[in-house]
Amino acid sequence: MKLLTQIGIIFGICWISACIEQVLPFTLPASIIGMLLLLLLLLAGVVRTEHIREKSDYLLGNLPFFFIPAGVSILNYVDVLRENLAALIVICTVSLAATFAVTVWTVRLTSRLLERGKRR
Repeated sequence: MKLLTQIGIIFGICWISACIEQVLPFTLPASIIGMLLLLLLLLAGVVRTEHIREKSDYLLGNLPFFFIPAGVSILNYVDVLRENLAALIVICTVSLAATFAVTVWTVRLTSRLLERGKRR
């Protein structure tokens, strides 16, 4: 029964976020809305981590299986990928470098803030 409750909470939040997505006047994916909604519910104390821990651990443990359909569907577009290979390599390289740079900056900023907090 506990597992069904956890599934209900998670899928209920997903359903509510899909409903919110339909009424918004701008485009925002339901998955992002769901994550923000779950964050707000966790911060407000409406949902506690104990309410969803087992099911979320299960979903995270099996996360690679959720990428199989996306990986298989890429095979349908191999010809498009071959035609744009140079552009894809440039995009991946630039985005990788940007991601690394932002991550380094974020870690340094967080470290500085934590050190400043310890001094006080």
